[in-house]
Amino acid sequence: MKQEELLILIPKIEKYIEYMLAIILKIPRTEKFNIGNEYKVSMYRLLRSAIYINKIENKLEYLNTIDAELVLERIYLRLMINNKWIDEKKFKVSIELISEIGKINGGLMKYYAKNHKK
Repeated sequence: MKQEELLILIPKIEKYIEYMLAIILKIPRTEKFNIGNEYKVSMYRLLRSAIYINKIENKLEYLNTIDAELVLERIYLRLMINNKWIDEKKFKVSIELISEIGKINGGLMKYYAKNHKK
């Protein structure tokens, strides 16, 4: 089951990135280059960490990195909705996508913390 979760994590992140890139392109120009750029960098770190998980032995370090990036992206989304740069529907869809990735990541963290202690 955990290998299936590892395999599904990357396509879920890709879907999330595609959705968010379309949103970032539509936010006000000044913020597109500020928070938009920070958001994109965070998403790419998220994807990079998910790819590393499949390649390395110490998976928990990268799972924790994914968790931290998701927290950061939730904050960015709250800033975007509070400043009315995105609408409620886009906010909800984005949060659902993050939540889905977070649940998979949390399950993997529990599994590897329990079964791969040093």
